[in-house]
Amino acid sequence: MDSFNMLVSAIINKDGKRFARVSIVRGQDTAEATVPDGVVDHVRGFSEAEVAELERFLRENCGEIMEQARQVNPIKNWLGL
Repeated sequence: MDSFNMLVSAIINKDGKRFARVSIVRGQDTAEATVPDGVVDHVRGFSEAEVAELERFLRENCGEIMEQARQVNPIKNWLGL
């Protein structure tokens, strides 16, 4: 698969569950997922095989992705700091 950019949200606490939202962008193609589940729940432009590869990537790297999410400060990002 070609290279892509990945955007990670801050940690979200909902219904007693902690997770992060991940957006994967490749040109005009997008996929949205949650970690640590590693499930893509919205996709545009990626093939089924690519989505399976993305889900595998997310599951295999969920520890690092969740660490990135822990470091996201939504207030600083919103203020542009």
